[in-house]
Amino acid sequence: MRVIVHPQRGTYKLLCMEGGRVAAVGEVELHGTPRGFRPKQYLVRKAGSRHGKAVPTKEAVALLRSADVILTRPDPDFESFLHDHQVPARTVPYCRICLLEDRVTPLDPATRVAAGKEWLCPVCARKEVRRELGYFTRFGRIPMRYIEELLDRYRDLDRVLAAVQPEGVDLSRTLYDRIEAHPVTTTAAIGDLGLPPDFVAASGVERLMPVQQLAVDAGLFSGRHLLVVSATASGKTFIGEMAGLSNLAGGKGRMLFLVPLVALANQKFQRFRDRYGNLFPAALHTGRNRLNLPENRHAGPRNRDAPIIVGTYEGVDHLIRSGRRLPGIGTVIIDEVQMLEDPERGHRLDGLIARLKYLAPGAQFLYLSATIGSPHLLAEKLGAGLVTYAERPVPLERHLLFVERDKKIRYEKQLVESEYALQSSKGYRGQTIIFTHSRARCHLIAEKLGRRAAAYHAGLTSQERRVVEEGFLTGKVAAVVTTAALGAGVDFPASQVIFDSLAMGIEWLTVQEFHQMSGRSGRPDFHDRGKVVILAEPGAAYSSETKATEEEVAIRLLRGEMEEVAPVHGFEESSEELAASCVACQGDESDLRRIGSLMVGELAPVEDLMVREGLIVRKAGRIHLSPLARVMAAHFIGMERLRAIRDLVKEREDPLEILAELECSEPSRTEDPPGGKRGSRKH
Repeated sequence: MRVIVHPQRGTYKLLCMEGGRVAAVGEVELHGTPRGFRPKQYLVRKAGSRHGKAVPTKEAVALLRSADVILTRPDPDFESFLHDHQVPARTVPYCRICLLEDRVTPLDPATRVAAGKEWLCPVCARKEVRRELGYFTRFGRIPMRYIEELLDRYRDLDRVLAAVQPEGVDLSRTLYDRIEAHPVTTTAAIGDLGLPPDFVAASGVERLMPVQQLAVDAGLFSGRHLLVVSATASGKTFIGEMAGLSNLAGGKGRMLFLVPLVALANQKFQRFRDRYGNLFPAALHTGRNRLNLPENRHAGPRNRDAPIIVGTYEGVDHLIRSGRRLPGIGTVIIDEVQMLEDPERGHRLDGLIARLKYLAPGAQFLYLSATIGSPHLLAEKLGAGLVTYAERPVPLERHLLFVERDKKIRYEKQLVESEYALQSSKGYRGQTIIFTHSRARCHLIAEKLGRRAAAYHAGLTSQERRVVEEGFLTGKVAAVVTTAALGAGVDFPASQVIFDSLAMGIEWLTVQEFHQMSGRSGRPDFHDRGKVVILAEPGAAYSSETKATEEEVAIRLLRGEMEEVAPVHGFEESSEELAASCVACQGDESDLRRIGSLMVGELAPVEDLMVREGLIVRKAGRIHLSPLARVMAAHFIGMERLRAIRDLVKEREDPLEILAELECSEPSRTEDPPGGKRGSRKH
């Protein structure tokens, strides 16, 4: 027989083991006498029972003398008592929680879990976590499994619970993982590439970054189309600059640099104007015609014949949809090409690329992205070579905290202030981007954070956004609070990214969007490392239609793998793209088929339906657009929205009421096309 002796407050618990299980449980008290410690009271009960009966104390002594006695921890009083009765004993650690429940579990050094100053078995540690989490919310199955995995990884209950409703932010306890930086590799000096000397001098670049070297080796200067997939701040933009300006200087045609957002277009335009303005004039074409406003007049000429054109997808596509041309294009750079998978704008980017290939068949096409699923498949669909570089220029830490909504801003304030107090080896303060789901929340967070924080979203004027951008770049702004809708385009050199929410409007972020936004943290010219902090609210959802909750989405995003870019466009999107492509090819049916074949996604068969609707007419190998179909093309709308507009025109007389009805019927996540609203969100 084996007896496990567990010291408790004032008593000792004796668990009598027979055949590997607890057969009986005794409780004995000791009191001091002139001859040493002696039993004072002895109670015995069955394992699991609460009721015991008094037994003569001499039976306790007899039991111990006949058994293998094990102490769960050193106890001088009981050890003295055993010595006086010539009972040998040894000490073996056991799980205290199990002992309280009449179970015996030895603590294996390889699996035990620290809990303050004691150790627990893995089973009891998991129970303690569930009990702690049960105090404030219900966790889903996925995050609960993640927390249990943290227990297995760290073997520290307090460290794991620090990520769940922590008293304060202690990032030493909340690390999810760390993505290491790449080793330094030898690359070519830019002066050795045969580029125009004026460009080399204006670029300010001395040596290529690794992904730039890979692009050069893959045929960048031989006119090869390339899909370049590499982390944010790894140098993708300069790949486009080298090819575009080299082709421009060599008489091979003008450069067209396209981005998804107005804010990003403004930043890229200023970059080109400041660096290369003395070499080649640049023009800006965005989807919102604000260039005549006083705040934008210094931006530059809106000249579609300029050697360098920077624009948004919709801004340039609107020229094509309106029947205008962009002759002499030699290089087309599509930045953030992962937008092909965007549920609202993917079909438009897909159609735009196809129309540009048709209109500029001799141009070199470069597609840039930090996040693409199955990039080799997309490269094949685009007819491009693939350049991938998975390493980051600086290491990236990713942290996950489970936090109730009303405590998030307090934690964000602490994180922002702590980061701003740091200075990198390059001499720059730590600065933060906070992503949240709505413009109203942007302003609320910025107000609570104080004077060094600023809201930044598409609802601000260009001048207001420019003030924030300049404040951030000069280090005066510690944190920018922006909507997730700007996540793909915000180009601030931040050392820390905080996710206040994991939604874009009422929809959860995709894995691709999350990686794109996370990649904004850590720039090699500014920082020694990047940091991503997710504040996930257990049980939170931003729409009654979503089944997942925020803490479940957090785990999915951190672990998620991006899917192949393989969009299937619905009837609404396909009707819009067919009308736009008809304008581009002037209705030539064979050319229209060619444009369709150049698209990455699959179009729905809409021609017959558009014929029945009276939107198009087939005649002698050409497709003629009705006036309404031309409106569809120019104003970025499909058949469904066109019907809605026609019906509203019949019902309402006030144009503002019509616009309000259309706006309310279709929430948006991104920039509006020029002159019109978006089409259906079905994808």
